Amino acid sequence: MQLVWFRRDLRIQDNTALHGAVSFARAHNEAVVAIFTATPDQWAGHDMAPIQADLIYKRLFALQTDLQALNIDLLYTEAKDYDAAARCVAATADRLQVGTLWFNCEYPLNENRRDKLVETLMSIQGGKTQACHDTCLCPPGTVLNRQGAYYKVFTPFARACSEHLQGLVPSLMPLQPVTKAELPSDIQSQILSPEQPFSYPRVSSRAYHVSTKAIQKKLTDFCTGPMNVYDQERDFPAVAGTSGLSPYLAIGAVSSRMCLAGVISAEQSRGGTTWKNELLWRDFYHHLMFFIPDLSRQACFHAWGDRLLWDDNPELLAAWQAGKTGYPIVDAAMRQLNQTGWMHNRLRMIVASFLTKDLHIDWRHGQAYFMRHLVDGDFPANNGGWQWSASTGCDAQPYFRIFNPVSQGKKFDPGGRFVRAWIPELESVPDRYVHCPWTWKGSTQSSAYPLPIVDHAKARLVALQRYSQKK
Repeated sequence: MQLVWFRRDLRIQDNTALHGAVSFARAHNEAVVAIFTATPDQWAGHDMAPIQADLIYKRLFALQTDLQALNIDLLYTEAKDYDAAARCVAATADRLQVGTLWFNCEYPLNENRRDKLVETLMSIQGGKTQACHDTCLCPPGTVLNRQGAYYKVFTPFARACSEHLQGLVPSLMPLQPVTKAELPSDIQSQILSPEQPFSYPRVSSRAYHVSTKAIQKKLTDFCTGPMNVYDQERDFPAVAGTSGLSPYLAIGAVSSRMCLAGVISAEQSRGGTTWKNELLWRDFYHHLMFFIPDLSRQACFHAWGDRLLWDDNPELLAAWQAGKTGYPIVDAAMRQLNQTGWMHNRLRMIVASFLTKDLHIDWRHGQAYFMRHLVDGDFPANNGGWQWSASTGCDAQPYFRIFNPVSQGKKFDPGGRFVRAWIPELESVPDRYVHCPWTWKGSTQSSAYPLPIVDHAKARLVALQRYSQKK
């Protein structure tokens, strides 16, 4: 019997570990069983958003339906943390007399330790493990520089990946059913059902699809339409110019290779090339997490970043979190996050720059807040994005890149359509002043919308001074 351990790869299509297990089982006339283990204490320690937990929970039942068509049962267990999960999975494998445990690698430190533990436990039991690279278009180690080291800057990394992927046509062949497993009664009781406990807190993710058909349609619709103008429209939050697939990439309901296949199958366009680069940014951050374990320990990519002076100001942090900074584009973005569990990528950069370089608050506070609220929370990408914005990460741009929240608002939300959608207090403010309402003579500056909590020009000078002293 073969056992497949699902984690953040909740799909049957283009799932490397599952395909390997099914191929082996069919060749040897064996059965396949799948297992998912919830880890509430570990998830809490990793700041998993309740809305993402809800999406995972609901997606499990869609995955179960897909697996049933292959004669594969999905077992569900709950363990407090990754160590307990590894022991639980190993014990299940032992009870079922599993020949090989299959799983797809995850690259952060705790996930890597979990997988090493299960490999050890399986070896002690006389079983085997097969760890597969599945998350990235180019698995870590497959693209290296001329010195044989990992890339520390995105542009040459993306160039090397593009050459590696040239001519590649992802294989998305459907799986064929396997022999149905005969499970002992104690294991049958572990088959996923709504009656089983899911202890982690959940917030409704009803705005997001969970069925495989709906998710694949979303991918197809994007690749055959909006993707072609993605390079032109992706930075405007009032326009539906992004794929909306990030929640499904984060939990593995869709793979980056499936996205690449969509790019390849559509007519070649600048939009498709730009979107492929966004997929490679995701790869890049996962590679860095693989090669630099200290990133999982909240270390800065650049050592000097850990010497930066940050302000401990709970009031300013709370204002940023609540969307009450007095800068409309920042506040609208934070309100979008708080109410929907998602934020437009351009806005993520703007609010991150504002927190770190206007409020001078440690990027780690922003990283944690995002993870606690994002439906598409992905630790490597979130960590990489925050360090990019804080200029402590692997970015070729200098530290004095500081976003002006007013000019960014005017450039990417001209007319203030996005801002007004989330800040009704500004409905009557003329377009010219909607990103700087405090300059409008007709403004009463009532308590309905706050004045700016900092002066951007002065805050910028403070940031420049602090960075120049530590760089």
